[in-house]
Amino acid sequence: MPSPKDIQVAIVILNWNGKKYLEKFLPVLQNNLPSFAKIVIADNQSSDDSIAFMTEVYPTIETIINPGNEGFAKGYNLALEQIKTPYYILLNSDIEVTPNWIEPLFDLMQSDPSIGVCQPKILSYDKKTHFEYAGAAGGFIDYMGFPFCRGRLFADLEEDLGQYDSVEEIFWATGAAMMVRSEIYWEAGGLDEDFFAHQEEIDLCWRIKNLGYKIMYTPLSKIYHIGGGTLPKHNPLKPYLNFRNNLIMLVKNLPTKNLFPNLLYKMILDGMAAVKFLTEKDPIQAYAVFRAHVRFYITLPKTLKKRRHIQRTIKNKDLPRIYKRSIVRQYFLNGKKKFSELDPNEFA
Repeated sequence: MPSPKDIQVAIVILNWNGKKYLEKFLPVLQNNLPSFAKIVIADNQSSDDSIAFMTEVYPTIETIINPGNEGFAKGYNLALEQIKTPYYILLNSDIEVTPNWIEPLFDLMQSDPSIGVCQPKILSYDKKTHFEYAGAAGGFIDYMGFPFCRGRLFADLEEDLGQYDSVEEIFWATGAAMMVRSEIYWEAGGLDEDFFAHQEEIDLCWRIKNLGYKIMYTPLSKIYHIGGGTLPKHNPLKPYLNFRNNLIMLVKNLPTKNLFPNLLYKMILDGMAAVKFLTEKDPIQAYAVFRAHVRFYITLPKTLKKRRHIQRTIKNKDLPRIYKRSIVRQYFLNGKKKFSELDPNEFA
C-alpha cells in the first residue's frame, strides 16, 4: 500500500445519484489503478444510496460529502480543496477506463512543466468505434466561442480510424476526463462556480491558457464515455446553461477588440437558434434561450468584475488553437462535417 507521499494523482469522481455507474465502472477503475494514484469520490448529497454503497462495498476509498447538490463546478472546487496531490484527474462516473490509461497522461504532464491540462482519447461507450460527444480527440472554439472537437462537429461523430492519433495542443480539455496540475488549477481560480455545469471546463482552460500554459491531448490514453447521464439531451436546463454560460465565458475572456462585435454576432445567432426551436414546435427550448439571456444581463456586473481581474492577469495574449472562421458557417453553409475538412492554417 503506497504511502500518501507516494500518491501523485487523485482521480476525483463527482457523483450525484450515480450509484449505478459506480457499481458498473468502479471495479474497472480499481483494476487499472497505478501505485501512484488514488480514487476519491466527491458526492453532491445523492439520494440514491450512493454513500451507503461506498461505505459498504468500498470502505477504503476516500469519500467526500459536499453540503448539497452544488453542481459540477462548485462540487469539484469544494472537493479538490481537501485533496493535496500534484495532479487531479476529474473523471465522470459514467466512464469505462482501459488498461494503462493513466500512465500516458501522467508521462505527458511530467515531460513538460508548461502543460497545465491534458485529456485522453474519448470514445463512445455505446458505439466504441466512434468518438464521444463530450471531448472526443480534444476541444476547440471558433472566434465566436462556439465549442467543437476533433472527431465531433456539432452532433456529427466521426469513426475513430486513427486520424487523430498524434499528441496535439488543443484549446480545451473535457471535464469528463481532465488531468490538471493542482497548482495551476488554483492559480487560475478553479472552476467558475456561477456556471453550475456546462462549459465550465472550457472557461477554465481558457483562463489557464491566458496564464501561459498549454492544453494537450494524447491518443495513447483511451476511455469510453456513456455521456448525458446527469442532464438528458432534451432537459431544458441543458440549453439554458449552455447559452448562458457561453455568453458569460465570452465576456470574461475575449480580448477587448473582439468583445463587442463578437458578442453582438453571438446574440444574433442565439436569436436564430430560438426561432429554430419555435419552428420545430419546441417552445420550451426556445424559452430556455430567452431565460439564458435574461440571466446573463442580470449577472453582467458580476461577470464584468471577473473580466477585469482576468484581463489584468493575462500573460499570453496570443492564444493558439482558436479557429479564425465561424464553425457555424462552415458546418451549416459550407457542409464541412469533419474536423479534418477544416483548413489547419485557420487556427490562430
